[in-house]
Amino acid sequence: MEAVDRQWEVSESSLLEALDLTLKVINGEGVDALFMGGIASAVHGRPRWTHDIDVMVRPDDARDVLEALRLAGFTTEETDPVWIYKAFKDDVMVDVIFMVMGGIYLDAEMLSHSIDRSYEGLHLRIPSPEDQIVIKGIVHQEETSRHWFDALAIIGRSELDWEYLLHRARVGARRVLALLIYAQSSDILVPHWVIRRLYEEVYAQ
Repeated sequence: MEAVDRQWEVSESSLLEALDLTLKVINGEGVDALFMGGIASAVHGRPRWTHDIDVMVRPDDARDVLEALRLAGFTTEETDPVWIYKAFKDDVMVDVIFMVMGGIYLDAEMLSHSIDRSYEGLHLRIPSPEDQIVIKGIVHQEETSRHWFDALAIIGRSELDWEYLLHRARVGARRVLALLIYAQSSDILVPHWVIRRLYEEVYAQ
């Protein structure tokens, strides 16, 4: 717990050094991985500082990635066998995520829609804006309200494939519907047909 608490003291240089090393480890392992969290939000939506690194991998790859991080000098722990492992480099925490709340996994569709982006000079693979919106809408909790506002920023600043978003939203349709209605109430452009379609999928029974 002490290591987790120290993450809030992270400097920008420490974060970038840990991100660079994490990226090298991921590339060296040759596994599919997407960088998420605050880093991806800063690329797609609103600029905001983040104190940790979130990387999503397939469940079968998670332990190998954790071991590779350990060999690269990180302190590691198998935090929760259901969804997350953690690695620490100095004061930087790396979340190795292999399942997101609601049963979202890194799958072929998410990978095929993912995009390459540059973050502080590093080339990262990040989820599509549509997948980020769905994930952030589902994982939003009282203590992590930033996820909701990250999602709103992505909706407002991205050219979205609404059909793909609707397809991916089925895993948490009520949460995503609430998010999209809230976005409309904040004068963020969400087509009425998208709201109507998702509403009918949720309540048409």
